[in-house]
Amino acid sequence: MARPDKAAAVAELAEQFRSSNAAVLTEYRGLTVAQLKTLRRALGENAQYAVVKNTLTKIAANEAGITTLDDLFNGPTAVAFVTGDPVVSAKGLRDFAKDNPNLVIKGGVLEGKALSADEIKKLADLESREVLLAKLAGAFKGKQTQAAQVFQALPSKLVRTVDALRAKQAEQGGAE
Repeated sequence: MARPDKAAAVAELAEQFRSSNAAVLTEYRGLTVAQLKTLRRALGENAQYAVVKNTLTKIAANEAGITTLDDLFNGPTAVAFVTGDPVVSAKGLRDFAKDNPNLVIKGGVLEGKALSADEIKKLADLESREVLLAKLAGAFKGKQTQAAQVFQALPSKLVRTVDALRAKQAEQGGAE
């Protein structure tokens, strides 16, 4: 029978897996407490980085319906639970890992889909949600400006055509 403290830990981890948009598993062997504190800040305010016990976390992930991470639960493991934009947290992990080679990204899960370490690094190369939305808004604004110019051009072209026809009729009427 499971001890109550372990059962509570599994329940808490399972809830974190369910409520997160993404979870990234890392190996933190060789990092100091100060470096882990720096990493937690680098992940952003919408991510929680927790050092976990492999067996309990594996059970919790399975309870949350995530079975694709089972092979990654070996060695010292920590999980970044991301509730906000996963790109921001992926960038934080990637940048921290560049400066601290002891941090190894093992893999993770995004919206229920398993991600390899390389896919997480590719995710980090994306621009943040806010930047992508700003670019989209700029593209829409540009298209609206072009459409307005086209709509303004039509009446002015019609007026020039009518004036040209009047002038031509006046020339022909005066020549007769």
